[in-house]
Amino acid sequence: MKIAFIGGGNMAISLIGGLIADGFDRQGITVADIDENQREALAKRFNIQTFDNAPAAAQSADTIVLAVKPQVLKEVAREIASVVQSQKPLVISIAAGIGTADIARWLGGKAAIVRAMPNTPALVQCGASGLFANAQVSETQREDAETILRATGLTVWMDNEEQINAVTALSGSGPAYFFRIMESLEAAGQQLGLSQQAAHLLTLQTALGAAKLAMESPDDIANLRQSVTSPGGTTEQGLRVMEEQDIDELFKAVLQAANDRAKQLAEQWGNK
Repeated sequence: MKIAFIGGGNMAISLIGGLIADGFDRQGITVADIDENQREALAKRFNIQTFDNAPAAAQSADTIVLAVKPQVLKEVAREIASVVQSQKPLVISIAAGIGTADIARWLGGKAAIVRAMPNTPALVQCGASGLFANAQVSETQREDAETILRATGLTVWMDNEEQINAVTALSGSGPAYFFRIMESLEAAGQQLGLSQQAAHLLTLQTALGAAKLAMESPDDIANLRQSVTSPGGTTEQGLRVMEEQDIDELFKAVLQAANDRAKQLAEQWGNK
């Protein structure tokens, strides 16, 4: 498989790094980026071929990864339309909000397209990606898409494209929510008398440990919570405050706002 990345930013870097770490032949990877310094950095770091334009990078690719921002996706897709229509590669888009129908239209017609929503922990090979394939994607191409995204973490296929907006709200934006919670815990720990360093390290390790325990335990999250909540103990008192503040409604509103914004992006950029 030959893979062309259009856009050489952080997410492309994480995917390329993960693929190479998994043993993928670096000679099968090309990248297009308009920034000369970025191209030089990518070539030096990964020893891969880089280009200053998308069509050149995509010319012989079996899979094209559109790793660009939503506002430039239309322009980029139109640049490679002739290549896609003649070579019939798999096209993977990681741009938030833009639907497969709009991408196909910009690519000049029918195309095998997978929408993927990875997240920033992919940078440390601990990402989570939601995937959706349109009707033109073959089973082999689904496997190829999964291979690429799985190089940086977990992958989950969606049954319908609308669910990608929910993926964007939950796991795509989710790291920022956890970072914000960690900020608050660290600050509260300092207010209780801990040093900044102690509060910082305890917060990070607690977050890491809780996630690792939840991933590896056969119990569901509710049972894990109950297992560390002794009646009349300190944890119970802390959780009581969360319930009084209606934490469930808070996060429901948080994810709904992000989900709505993903839909707005589709309308804003997809209809142009």
